[in-house]
Amino acid sequence: MTSEDRAGTGDEATEPLTDADIRDALPEDLNAAGYVGPYLFPNNNRRRVPGVMYLVLAAVLVVAWLATRGTGTVLVNGGFLAAAGLLALVGVYSIVAGWNLDVDERDALVLAVAEVGFPVGHASAQLGWRGLLSRPTWRILLYSAEDPPTKRGLMLVDGVNGEIVEGFVEDNPEDWSSSPAT
Repeated sequence: MTSEDRAGTGDEATEPLTDADIRDALPEDLNAAGYVGPYLFPNNNRRRVPGVMYLVLAAVLVVAWLATRGTGTVLVNGGFLAAAGLLALVGVYSIVAGWNLDVDERDALVLAVAEVGFPVGHASAQLGWRGLLSRPTWRILLYSAEDPPTKRGLMLVDGVNGEIVEGFVEDNPEDWSSSPAT
């Protein structure tokens, strides 16, 4: 008997739900299992929106402090200035770290393939951030086109300007001789 079957019967208190009765599912817009097509990665420049909001709130706090200065109110005090300073720092950081992601994963893959010097079979891309200012950087893992792959490489591609930040290519040390042939 599920919770829907018990609804309204008054048996809710006598029969607790079991783990099998509880169902959890992703909303359709978050379920990627049936999705076909290119994925659009969110742009880093969205960080600028809360940065501007922090700066506006900091300005409001400073104005409130200036408007009540010398009135003896206990609700607005020097803490407003400290909070405004902190909000201004976080706001400026959010705006500066809001890099525009001009290089998507397909562009980064093309740049990495051109750099490794071997025909690429399988590859994967992951977006990470480097440095204090959180500059977006694609991490591209590439395997050669042979079966099994004889080479592999890791390329770091800058997500802002497409430059190869670092790269590493080596013979594939993985032993796949015991794997069943495909």
